[in-house]
Amino acid sequence: MVAFGRRDESEPVFSVTPYEVSGEVDYDRLIRQFGFKTINENLLNRLASLAGDLHPLLTRGVFFAHRDLDVLLDTVERGGEFYLYTGRGPSGHVHIGHMVPWVLTKWLQDRFKVRLYFQLTDDEKFLHRREMRLSEARSMAVENALDIAALGFNPELTLIFRDTDLIRVLYPVALKVAKRLTLSTVKAAFGFSDETNVGLTFFTSIQAAPAFLESELKGRPVPCLVPLAVDQDPHFRLARDVAPKLGYPKPSILHSRILRGLRGEAKMSSSDPRSAVFTTDSPDEARRKIMAAFTGGRPTVREQRELGGNPSNCAVFEYFRALFEPSDRRLEERRLACVSGNLICGECKAELAERVTKFLVEHQRKREAVRDMLDRFMDPAKFGL
Repeated sequence: MVAFGRRDESEPVFSVTPYEVSGEVDYDRLIRQFGFKTINENLLNRLASLAGDLHPLLTRGVFFAHRDLDVLLDTVERGGEFYLYTGRGPSGHVHIGHMVPWVLTKWLQDRFKVRLYFQLTDDEKFLHRREMRLSEARSMAVENALDIAALGFNPELTLIFRDTDLIRVLYPVALKVAKRLTLSTVKAAFGFSDETNVGLTFFTSIQAAPAFLESELKGRPVPCLVPLAVDQDPHFRLARDVAPKLGYPKPSILHSRILRGLRGEAKMSSSDPRSAVFTTDSPDEARRKIMAAFTGGRPTVREQRELGGNPSNCAVFEYFRALFEPSDRRLEERRLACVSGNLICGECKAELAERVTKFLVEHQRKREAVRDMLDRFMDPAKFGL
């Protein structure tokens, strides 16, 4: 999934890879180019009948596409088993945008009572970030693990692991994947050049491995469901390509949109503290960032009142839609108030700041509370590893 150029002047340039997201992302174009399927009403109804309800991240289109979700639901409807897999690259502290796939993953685990492999790619960040030492990546992975555990995953059904800790288990599976991948395929999928270090060209095999671990452990095909932000899709597109050749089920994928940065960037960035609210921010820091955020509003209050705003191009509204407005009715009322000019951006920002700071205080309390039980989350023995 490399950078998109223009076929004509009406098509914007943008880039979506695990290593770069830039420009205005055209999700319809991603669906067409890479063979995603939209999450339609039939799929949502099937999932609701199995899960008992639907998460707002699904009904609001934050998760907008999939690969083989229908195949996975076929398995579940027949009484078959599956497991979950998602991850985090520990390049810095966790921000709220990172949490979107994790929140849905937790909902899925709660509803289906299934195992979750949560991969922390300390190896990848060491390889990708020239200035990062491996010890720093490993240390940051533990900090990130606290944020993951604080969301309330079941510690007996969740394994949070650093790649460098579990490499004895991952490496034999990754070797099988790597033997089926060519260098040209990997370079095309990620936009790598001849200057890319060989570690990164191999890494996608490591990221594919957890999608096949339960099949390896149990000696039979066990399907895997991977909720992820769409920029991570190239890893799993390659994993799906090789899976049948290795006798594994293709992992099913749920793709989420990428929450835009607070300054209007295509993606929040761990390396730019101004672009996101981080879970380690103080309430005052979070409030300042939100009150300075990019919005879809007009330059002046008068123009806003007369012309209305544009919530579809607003970082603040995206926060509400994704995680900070539980009521669909109130979210729609907010949208209508914005487009009609009855809601001013400063008012909207102030309300979001209040909700986010309240969340941060509670999350930080939970983050410290799970510190003493992190070993339970990171113990591979409970999964027989």
